[in-house]
Amino acid sequence: MSEVDPTRTVRVDSWLWAVRVYKTRSAATTACRAGHVRVNGERVKAAQTLRVGDELRVRISGFDRILVVRQPISKRVGAPLAAAAAEDRTPPREPVAAAGLRDRGAGRPTKRERREIDRLRGRDEH
Repeated sequence: MSEVDPTRTVRVDSWLWAVRVYKTRSAATTACRAGHVRVNGERVKAAQTLRVGDELRVRISGFDRILVVRQPISKRVGAPLAAAAAEDRTPPREPVAAAGLRDRGAGRPTKRERREIDRLRGRDEH
């Protein structure tokens, strides 16, 4: 890709598919219909056009990804070019602690383990 034309526009669903946010363009269209895609804070339809500098918030698996359009591409390209077309401003996720979860098939907890689980979950009786 050569120079970026700031006046060029591209459809939202096509761009999300081209930069590999969604596996298929129809999945990107479905996400737009469901209201999971916002451009500059506004819910958009799949045919909405994007320009260089637009900010997208895409909800995937309960988390928001924040992307900024750097290149308006509409065709699927190689991974390095796709990464250059979008700037990812998503803050890092905080790790979720699994309090009191045991391995599947580990059997019943002992009395001591059950007390520790209750303590972790805030059900301490003492």
